[in-house]
Amino acid sequence: MTAAPRQQITAWRPHVPGVVEVFHAHFTEHRYPMHVHDSWTLLIVDDGAVRYDLDRHRRGTPHDTVSLLPPHVPHNGSAATDGGFRKRVLYLEPDRIGEELIGAAVDGPDLADPLLRHRVGQLHTALGTPGEELEAESRLALISERLRGLLRPSTTAPDAPVGAPLAHDLRDLLDARLTERTTLDDAARHLHAHPAHLVRTFTTAFGLPPHQYLTARRIDRARHLLLDGHPATTVATTLGFHDQSHLTRHFRRIIGTTPGRYARGPSPAGAPGLR
Repeated sequence: MTAAPRQQITAWRPHVPGVVEVFHAHFTEHRYPMHVHDSWTLLIVDDGAVRYDLDRHRRGTPHDTVSLLPPHVPHNGSAATDGGFRKRVLYLEPDRIGEELIGAAVDGPDLADPLLRHRVGQLHTALGTPGEELEAESRLALISERLRGLLRPSTTAPDAPVGAPLAHDLRDLLDARLTERTTLDDAARHLHAHPAHLVRTFTTAFGLPPHQYLTARRIDRARHLLLDGHPATTVATTLGFHDQSHLTRHFRRIIGTTPGRYARGPSPAGAPGLR
């Protein structure tokens, strides 16, 4: 009998401005499909390594690298070493780094900077220690400053692909209708475009089709609602999923665990950590 894949997950939302969520995980076999976030993803890997695709380029997390994945850019992820990987992730508000640096982060998401890596580890420790919110805010300020300094020298304005304005209009529409039952025909009528052209344009611009983007955004919002204490049944209906099983199926596919386990949060015995 084959043993079930091992995984350990802890997620919580600290009371620290700029930090959307803290996520610690140990995965042995889970593979993230292509998905997106509306926040910056600041990632360090403590054991093993992760490989991922970002904007159609293969990337990875060699030892002591800090990876910064920008908002709105599709990416996936899987273990690059036997035994899986253990990671710590911070999801940061878009303005914490600055959306004008998204292009630079796409070009160079993996930062080999020992000081930055050390500071990110210190920030995780502070975020996991009740009463140390001021320390966490201070450390985050230094990290954000260093990230902007590392990204700014290589900042360039990428050429806009053909159809980019239409693709961005569709993304804005999907974001505005995140909790509604949106159809492609409705979007096409609203944007005065053929449905097939919308799909091709969107996929070319963002690397994933509109329906996959919308599902990923809803799962991203579901994470926030679950951590705020909303039951999975309410989250499912609020975000436009057919039912709770529909939410659970996509949540497990993208996040690697069920909404119930995700919402359980850190153990009450001590500071948040991997279980």
